[in-house]
Amino acid sequence: MASETFTVGDLTAVVGDNAADGPHRAGYNGLWSLAHKTEPRSLFVPAVAGLNLEHIFDGETLDPPGQTRIFFEPRNARMTLRKVSDTEAELHQPPTPTFHLESWSTFTFRQPDVIDFRFRCKPTQHVFKRGYIGLFWASYINAPDDKSMYLRGSANDWLQHCTPAHDAMSTVVHAQNTIDLTFVEGHRNCLYRSLSPLKFGLPLFYGLFGKHIFVVMFDRSEPIRLSHSPSGGGLNRDAETTNPAWDFQFIVPKYDVMKEYGFRARVIYRERCSRAEVLKEYDTWRKGLDEK
Repeated sequence: MASETFTVGDLTAVVGDNAADGPHRAGYNGLWSLAHKTEPRSLFVPAVAGLNLEHIFDGETLDPPGQTRIFFEPRNARMTLRKVSDTEAELHQPPTPTFHLESWSTFTFRQPDVIDFRFRCKPTQHVFKRGYIGLFWASYINAPDDKSMYLRGSANDWLQHCTPAHDAMSTVVHAQNTIDLTFVEGHRNCLYRSLSPLKFGLPLFYGLFGKHIFVVMFDRSEPIRLSHSPSGGGLNRDAETTNPAWDFQFIVPKYDVMKEYGFRARVIYRERCSRAEVLKEYDTWRKGLDEK
């Protein structure tokens, strides 16, 4: 099956691979849709997806002019879906044609409004030309009134990240970041190259969708980068606006072949709650991880 539907607690979600299926376009994987019992409209643009593994990059390996198969390698390389249980699904991508990276993405649904996301990857050849592995996920949001991502700064403040244009001041790094990514001269413009002057303190963000809130939190800080585009999900003609992209990255600054790397994240999608509640959820989750 290209996709499986899960209804757990307040959430109904479709997890799928990168195959086309009816209105769903080929190439987009992860959460094909996500709805809440009090908001039947999908958070994500219906034809595409959220938590979509979009790019593998090394700062140097590029497509020939006019092509995008390398730039969008996770869209194009074979991927399969396995339903583990009534509350869990796993996407597996065998070693890809260019970067030879194998990966596993696990989605575990927990009542009433939580999706635990775990990503693992294994480089199988020494092909990342600048020594680092870059991975990028996109979530295409379905015409929200507020296109912003809200980030927790390092001074116990909240930051509003809403970029003026695609590829403009797109990516926010951690306040203590020491990972300096380099790019070959002439590398194409893209979200992961364009840095914002903002810096986040805690590895989390949230966005607002009608009367609901979408929260994504991570188990580590420096390897995570948070990216925004005001129009990455294209034009929504019915709403007469663009669909923003609320994105993130995972960076492996140095790697060994056949060694696994990865991270954990928690997604919460519920009716709007306070910022204090967001921080409480993050603290509780991180404490639970630390105790395991």
